[in-house]
Amino acid sequence: MIEHRIHTMGTEVRLYVGAALDKGVPDPESAAAQVEADLREFDRCLSRFLPESELSRLNRDPCEQVPVSALMREAVRAGLWGAERTGGLVDPTLLEPLQALGYAATREGVAPPSLTVALAAAPLRRPAGPDPRAGWRSVEVLDEAGAIRRPPGLLLDTGGTGKGLAADRAARRLHRYSRYAVDCGGDVRVGGRDPDGEPVQVEIRHPLSEQPAAMIGIRHGAVATSGLDVHLWASEAGFEHHLVDPATGRAAWTGLICAAARAPTALEADVLAKAALLSGPEGADEFLGEHGGLVVLDDGEVQSFGPLHDPPRLRVPPTRKLSPGAHGRRTAVKPLDGSTDNSR
Repeated sequence: MIEHRIHTMGTEVRLYVGAALDKGVPDPESAAAQVEADLREFDRCLSRFLPESELSRLNRDPCEQVPVSALMREAVRAGLWGAERTGGLVDPTLLEPLQALGYAATREGVAPPSLTVALAAAPLRRPAGPDPRAGWRSVEVLDEAGAIRRPPGLLLDTGGTGKGLAADRAARRLHRYSRYAVDCGGDVRVGGRDPDGEPVQVEIRHPLSEQPAAMIGIRHGAVATSGLDVHLWASEAGFEHHLVDPATGRAAWTGLICAAARAPTALEADVLAKAALLSGPEGADEFLGEHGGLVVLDDGEVQSFGPLHDPPRLRVPPTRKLSPGAHGRRTAVKPLDGSTDNSR
């Protein structure tokens, strides 16, 4: 089993690759290097922070129908699937309001303010809702023409589903190895052809106490998290974050500060975690009940849903307030060799 770490897509990506099981399959180190090259190309194509990325060029193009690469079509299709799956809660057409809130440039390397302070200043909690205009329904992926059709001026953002899709693409390359795990900044995909492989333990970090909120074990499938603590910033109006309520175009303060979802794929887990957080405490079960998941409420309480093999603690109280700028990873993956990975 080899471990390979890279920094791309604005996050740390960790790959664990076991033995190759078929003749002619690259050794684990070569396979990890190929996945790294794929992920870097993924970032170059789809980053909204790179002016010359294909996504940025698409958003600037004045034509209704724009020729694009197969990767761009796959990414846009993933975003539209997420919108369809969640009734418009996870919407890939919210780039304009997100930029208006202050997230026009990358915040990589910028320490967020205290989530505790932000919660104290946040407005009345309410669940998010879909945009009644449903602009995402006007976007078409035209595979035969190799193009995207959308109203000119409608800005697309593939970031909401991008890390999940990237983890699944890596899994497709690694499926002929005994075991693998891909962690794209908290979107974790696990699999392999060893039927007796030990479950990978994914630790979900409590966003207030920074203590473990739960340990979720998976042999095949995915776990993804979504939360307010990392992409958080101060504004003239108070505090903003990256999870936009499609109905209002404002940051969604729903009464939840973190959600984690299990699913067969990382894309689905990513979408379900975001939708659960946007739905608030009363609506999370709709998205987490089938495969299992958990949420963390404003007051620090942890609630679980569905078939988790290892139910989380019922409550992890916030033992200390985060100092301004304190932040870290929401997940830690226990490596497949059984050692402990404490990185954050």
